[in-house]
Amino acid sequence: MSELPMGFKQSNKVSEKQNMISLSVYNVGRQKCTPGYKWGPGVRDHFLIHYISSGSGTYTAAGHTFRLHSGDMFLAMPETEIFYQADERDPWTYEWVGFAGADAAALVSRTDFSSSQLVLRQLPYGAEVRKHLRRIDEAFGNTFCDAVRMTGELYLLLGILISNAARQIRLPGTAEDNISRAIEYIASRYSYSLTIGDIASYVGVSRSTLFREFREGMNISPKEYLDRYRIRRACLLLKDTNLTIASVAASVGYDNGLYFSKAFRRMTGMTPSDFRNQRAPAHGSG
Repeated sequence: MSELPMGFKQSNKVSEKQNMISLSVYNVGRQKCTPGYKWGPGVRDHFLIHYISSGSGTYTAAGHTFRLHSGDMFLAMPETEIFYQADERDPWTYEWVGFAGADAAALVSRTDFSSSQLVLRQLPYGAEVRKHLRRIDEAFGNTFCDAVRMTGELYLLLGILISNAARQIRLPGTAEDNISRAIEYIASRYSYSLTIGDIASYVGVSRSTLFREFREGMNISPKEYLDRYRIRRACLLLKDTNLTIASVAASVGYDNGLYFSKAFRRMTGMTPSDFRNQRAPAHGSG
């Protein structure tokens, strides 16, 4: 395979989400970065795995900065601020896949990745990882058949990470697992009527346990996390669509428009209408 030119980027994003609730590929691609190329600080609404095939750079997440090289891999957790930058002298080339779904957190929790371990270094099975990343990319498309093929290759990729995990047997029901499962459930169900009791029932713990674990692990309550998640999605809809305020509220799980407006103002400092009026013109200079 010929070497990629400097600055090459191939990024495929799924524009038509198929009804694959358990696990879905959101995006896949590869990039040979220019010196100092950076992304962030920013937040993703899904899991994102990068495999570094050459070069080096830095990755910052959860208050920690990691110096990474060829053969390393890093994970971005949903709704977690991240920043990564290519080295000035030896910029990295990496391949990635972004994914989400009701089973995504449970699958990731069986690998060596966790909220406290966001990088894996010098993978001896890196060639297998790259093979399946390429196969996901080759299977890319927006039909249901494409979604099935991409998800199948993603399962195989995660299977490699799970089978090579140093801690293949983990006790179920740890606070970390419970939070991850709750976050993934919220990501897949936020647009529906959803209560904290529903989330706790899905995770398999009591409301009080879920509340305590979120407070200790996330510094916010499950209800606050759910509201923040919904308002972030609402901001995107207000910015990128012409849906009415009532339709936006319903689309992110609020059946009471007044409550939605109060929650939106509490978190953003402005009303939904004011937020929409501040958006950039739809047709501007590129």
